Amino acid sequence: MINFNTDSNASILQQVQQRQDTLLERLATGRRVNSAADDSAAQQIIDRLTSQVEGNRQSIRNAYDGVSLAQVAESGLEGINNDAQRIRELTLQAGNGTLNDADRQAIQAEITQLQENITQTVEQTTFGGRQLLSEDGNIDFQVGANAGQQISVSTNDVQSQLTDLLNVDVTSSEGLQEALAATDEALEFIGGARSELGATQNQFESAARNLSQTDVNTAAARSRIQDTDFAQTTSENAAAGVLGQSALSVQAQANQQQGQVLSLLS
Repeated sequence: MINFNTDSNASILQQVQQRQDTLLERLATGRRVNSAADDSAAQQIIDRLTSQVEGNRQSIRNAYDGVSLAQVAESGLEGINNDAQRIRELTLQAGNGTLNDADRQAIQAEITQLQENITQTVEQTTFGGRQLLSEDGNIDFQVGANAGQQISVSTNDVQSQLTDLLNVDVTSSEGLQEALAATDEALEFIGGARSELGATQNQFESAARNLSQTDVNTAAARSRIQDTDFAQTTSENAAAGVLGQSALSVQAQANQQQGQVLSLLS
């Protein structure tokens, strides 16, 4: 009995086709590792680096939101500072001995308007629905891919700190010195709060720069493990194509010879 065994050629051809499928997938996706089956250890590292990359990118957005919030709060305090400075100027003006009661009443009317502006600014300085100048506390921002990497923005109950300023009355000469003391105290508090917010803005911006550089480095490390070497993969795919053609040729010749022998036997 004559046995024509073509299983070996078929097996080689199947292996070549599977190899080409893998290489084409890598070229199509641009990734050397497309599943854990490709390289289980590499896939685990890639997943961990991906978590870091995505965490860093969200943290960068968080940091810039923190900058924006601090800027809004600082802008509100700037408006209050300008009003307080004007109140102090008007208080000094009211100390002019040549003014009569009507003059001082006119000055007080402007001071009252400025005091109302301050109260309104405190109430309207918000970010994302959060009050920034009407309560003491902290607003936390996650600025890193790992636990514990936070920056806090301190908020102050500004109005409670400006009670004396908001009650300044210069209609009588007796209240002038108290009014000056109140405005000086208020300006000192406002300046300190603005300084703290400025430092917090710088902290957020520094964190964002560091996170951006870390993100670049981590993404590059992931790319070296995950991405396809197009030159090498293209070369391997071409070689696999040649091998596949050879296997098909051998298979065709074997089939032809088999047919000839069967023809003679018949």
